[in-house]
Amino acid sequence: MSAEIRDRAFTRVVGEDLRIERLGTGYLFTEGPAWHPTEKHLIFSDIPGNEMRRWRAAEGVARFRQPSNMANGNTYDRQGRLVTCEHATSRVTRTERDGTVTVLATHWQGKALNSPNDVVVSRAGDVYFTDPIYGRMEYFGVKREPELAFRGVFRIAGNSGVLSLLADDFEQPNGLCLSRDETRLFVNDTARQHIRIFDLKSDGTASGGRVWAETKGEDKGAPDGMKIDSEENLYCCGPGGIHVFDRQALSLGVIAFPEGVANFTFGGDDYRSLFVTASTSLYRLEVRVPGFPVF
Repeated sequence: MSAEIRDRAFTRVVGEDLRIERLGTGYLFTEGPAWHPTEKHLIFSDIPGNEMRRWRAAEGVARFRQPSNMANGNTYDRQGRLVTCEHATSRVTRTERDGTVTVLATHWQGKALNSPNDVVVSRAGDVYFTDPIYGRMEYFGVKREPELAFRGVFRIAGNSGVLSLLADDFEQPNGLCLSRDETRLFVNDTARQHIRIFDLKSDGTASGGRVWAETKGEDKGAPDGMKIDSEENLYCCGPGGIHVFDRQALSLGVIAFPEGVANFTFGGDDYRSLFVTASTSLYRLEVRVPGFPVF
């Protein structure tokens, strides 16, 4: 696998001899990887396939849930419960420890959400998610007209379950992640090819929203999944693969893949494994600076 190195810090953060391993293939469009730190498995979605799959080192890839309501983004909350964005139903749901599913959000002011896409959960239990219209398109969802006049970023309060709108000025909000201290929220816009940054107050509300970085490149690809590592370097899908930025938004380089990359997450025993969902396949590579557990 190749990489475009834009700054010498790239090799310290990511590595020099990048070796990609394909863990599974033959899917329609993979998304939403989420690593469970105690059960040592990875959950990921196949959106058009209408199923979720689970990878374990000992058994490989197995079916986790079908149908999945065309699930996209997944994450875990601090109690180890799986939180999922569903394209076909325009819902955000939580899978409880007994396997039952709790619906967290479906509508905003009486109108159905567009199609929740990606999601993160804070230590306080606040759920932040993006709501573009991709799940209202054929193949990636159920074709239907949106009811909302905007594509927003939302928060579900952990202490009350109340849904609030954080921003409504995105063209297509997609990937998002929190800073380590959870005082900042990063959200990218696929259509505009940039990453924005919001300041989070202690009550979970947001302000600001300036453009923090752009994913520049000549190859195919756009901002999608996004994560930070333990040093707060930010990884974001973009043209050519996965773009890596330092804390000051300096572009360090791009990790190239043989397929278009939609999302990724850190995992493994030392959190140096980067699990990547890329079109028809699931990949893994080792990086030098680890990620960190979500719970």
